[in-house]
Amino acid sequence: MPDTMLPPRPLRTSDLARAVGVHPNTVRLYEAWGFLPPVPRSAGGYRLFTKVHLDQMRLARVALHGGWPGRTIRQSALALVRRAAAGDIGGALPLAYQHLALVQAERAQAEAAVLYLEKWAHGAAVEVSTPPLPIREAARLLGLTADVLRNWEKNGLLTVPRDPSNGYRLYDAAALGRARVIRMLTRAGYSTMAILRLMYHLNDNPQSNLRQALDTPRPDEEIFSAADKWLSTLADHEQRAHQMITLLEQRLEPH
Repeated sequence: MPDTMLPPRPLRTSDLARAVGVHPNTVRLYEAWGFLPPVPRSAGGYRLFTKVHLDQMRLARVALHGGWPGRTIRQSALALVRRAAAGDIGGALPLAYQHLALVQAERAQAEAAVLYLEKWAHGAAVEVSTPPLPIREAARLLGLTADVLRNWEKNGLLTVPRDPSNGYRLYDAAALGRARVIRMLTRAGYSTMAILRLMYHLNDNPQSNLRQALDTPRPDEEIFSAADKWLSTLADHEQRAHQMITLLEQRLEPH
């Protein structure tokens, strides 16, 4: 457990590190990156941290530890941490509430994509039955490029029937419907790896827990990004956003 007891003397780098459970080098990096207020030095050049620095270190650690669910959320977290580091706690608090709303909106989009996926997987029509379309017409209908569709097929996300007379791709209602599901999952933030994992799982067991399959990497699978387990990542960031609000509100309370 991190040591939360405050000694009566100025805090050292090791004190902050121990209090939040990090290496002392992390404290130095946070200072260098502007995530902590300016740190006074002793006559011998040693850093003299205070409780204000410790409170800010806790906020920065909650905000910055772990993977990032996208650039916008990352920039939002950095902005509120730097505002607090500048001493403007009153200005950082509304930024924290905006950050929470941003994460919740991203999570709502991810959840909506899962609902769409589940309806499609259980037989709901997501595409009007039309004559099969060549790739460029299919791309235009879906609001994509032909290259995107080719990449999805190359990566194993799509299997597209071919015209037996000339070998050209023909997107029938089933292929178009699957492409719409992939498009929605992609736009909701899920990675290609997560969607591919889901499609393999769907082919083997369409009645299983698709939400779990989408969010749970296999034991032999490398995790390269937060989007490989998107639902869990967003749920974690929403919890952390609430923690940041609590930490900032505590710093505004009279002592």
